[in-house]
Amino acid sequence: MGVSIPILVIITSLHLIAFVLAIGAERRRSTANVMPDKYDETTYCVYGTDASTVYGLSAFGLLLISQTVLNGVTKCLCFGKGMMGGRSTTCAVFFFIFSWVSFLGAEACLLAGSARNAYHTKYRGIFGGNDLSCATLRKGVFAAGAALTLLSMIGSIFYYWSHAKADTGGWEKQNTEGLGMTTSHYMENQQELKV
Repeated sequence: MGVSIPILVIITSLHLIAFVLAIGAERRRSTANVMPDKYDETTYCVYGTDASTVYGLSAFGLLLISQTVLNGVTKCLCFGKGMMGGRSTTCAVFFFIFSWVSFLGAEACLLAGSARNAYHTKYRGIFGGNDLSCATLRKGVFAAGAALTLLSMIGSIFYYWSHAKADTGGWEKQNTEGLGMTTSHYMENQQELKV
């Protein structure tokens, strides 16, 4: 198996779009303000936009699709035919583990950040409380997911490249034309010999 440029483009573009969405989720995190209730002395939280939840879940989905495509093409390193031994196989195993660890970390950050960002505190039942705070997502969760997404992209590209090199033993398919085949003149030659 050689390196397929369309597969590399798909994997890279899905990772980059997921990265941009994760950065967008970090910038659009929900903000909250404590507001007094006009009917009694309780307070409640007023939240801003939930766009970062959608961005985070979209990045989660795109990263999952990219990892599925990569492991479908390479047959997850364990279901395909055997690879040639050597440095390329060692690199393929290393980058396989690296891409999976960074992928799982990015997915955990994106999913946990989206879930925590969607959580909203409704009412605070403390009367006359001045130091109340509303539940919001900490800064940096989606940024960590974005950084791990980039690491996952790098690991996935190197894994795919080294897997392709180890799968073929370093040989590339020749792109030139083969031998020209012509019709056989065997029967005509046999008849000429008889005469």
